[in-house]
Amino acid sequence: MDSQQRSLCFISLAFLFITCSSAEFLIQQVTQGRGTENNSSYSLDANLGVTRVLRDERPSSKIVTIAGYSVIKGRGEPYESSVFEAAGYKWRIVLYVVGNANDGGAGYISLYVRIEETESLPFGWELNNVDLKLFVHNPKLNKYLTVTDGALKRFNGVKKESGFGQLIALSTFENTNEGYIVQDTCSFGAEILIVKPAEVQEKVTFISNPPDNVFTWKILRFSNLEDKFYYSADFLVGDRYWRLGFNPKGDGGGRPHALPIFLFAQGFGPNAVATNTWGAVNLRLKNQRSTNHRQIYSAAWYPIRSGYGVGVNNIILLADLNDASKGYLVNDAIIFEAEMVKVSVTNIVSV
Repeated sequence: MDSQQRSLCFISLAFLFITCSSAEFLIQQVTQGRGTENNSSYSLDANLGVTRVLRDERPSSKIVTIAGYSVIKGRGEPYESSVFEAAGYKWRIVLYVVGNANDGGAGYISLYVRIEETESLPFGWELNNVDLKLFVHNPKLNKYLTVTDGALKRFNGVKKESGFGQLIALSTFENTNEGYIVQDTCSFGAEILIVKPAEVQEKVTFISNPPDNVFTWKILRFSNLEDKFYYSADFLVGDRYWRLGFNPKGDGGGRPHALPIFLFAQGFGPNAVATNTWGAVNLRLKNQRSTNHRQIYSAAWYPIRSGYGVGVNNIILLADLNDASKGYLVNDAIIFEAEMVKVSVTNIVSV
């Protein structure tokens, strides 16, 4: 222990037996935080599992402002705030301005929250999954130093208090260049939330070769088709309706020399969970005289909105299509086929 720490410990003990002359100072307590714009900038510093984050937003549960820090500087006994409500329970902030020596806080600010009015709680009460963040305001940066260890807290009849013995080093806190004390005023805060474990989860399953996964579309009078997109009827595979689409005069980089084919995702089936949908498909232009089909494989996440298509601009050159000996255009008709080889199905299930 260095000389500075020994001095601070000596002062803390001395003040337990000495009654100081009263002094006037103002303690302002604010229990309702006001929101700010969601344009926070962050800086991080981790130390022994504790994370310190600078954020813009005020703490949501409680703020205590001390206008007169120099009056209480060096006092060993804690300051206890008024009772405030957060997450449906009553609490106090407990502040040690020279650190809680029993919690390794010598040379630091120590800050805690303590659950109050527990006599009204049922016998054997226990409060779990409490997300606790404690704060030190930095007026110079107009930000709040947010201190947390990421662990959910548990309160019960034996353990009613939780916080950080080493919230911030006094050497940093009292350094005027750091900006935590301005005009002898400083502020601390708390944010208390109860994390309710999820009872359900969204489960995405990939189904290979789902039922009714082959759709055939025969287009008649091909030579009379106009320069526009044509669409098949909708067909249901998995949780979603799909359709085929093409322009007989070509599309994109294949225009005007090649025939395109696309698979479009449409609306959802009854009782389906509307999410992005995985669709893997074999798109075919059928050869009507042999098994020499033209085929491409396509796989993609299809967004929730309808009308998003994935495919190819060139499943066959129009010159080959119009060559009667090739067997793709027969009696002025072509046949497309979509074989859905894998789709995703989403369900909401219990954890």
